[in-house]
Amino acid sequence: MTGILLISQFILTAVLTIAVLLQKSSSIGLGAYSGSNESLFGAKGPAGFMAKFTFVMGLVFVANTLTLGYYYNQEQNASIAEEIKIEKNAVPLAGEPLEVPSAPKTD
Repeated sequence: MTGILLISQFILTAVLTIAVLLQKSSSIGLGAYSGSNESLFGAKGPAGFMAKFTFVMGLVFVANTLTLGYYYNQEQNASIAEEIKIEKNAVPLAGEPLEVPSAPKTD
């Protein structure tokens, strides 16, 4: 299941990136290279369609990301933090006696 979600995540990333780049902005961006879209998308042009499409793709992307994280966590069923081995601290904790090594005796 995670394989399918991971592949769809890459596809959604590409689609979302292209959708953002094709939007009209104050500096026009890559929307200038898309040609005359007014006849295809209606009288308003691609602004309304692309904004809605980007919003929907963003929601699908977030939902896919959350689902992918959930299924990946269920498959692993372990945390990396559980594999960390903690050795005895060199610095004593509060309340523990401080062991000071004695200096060697010189006779």
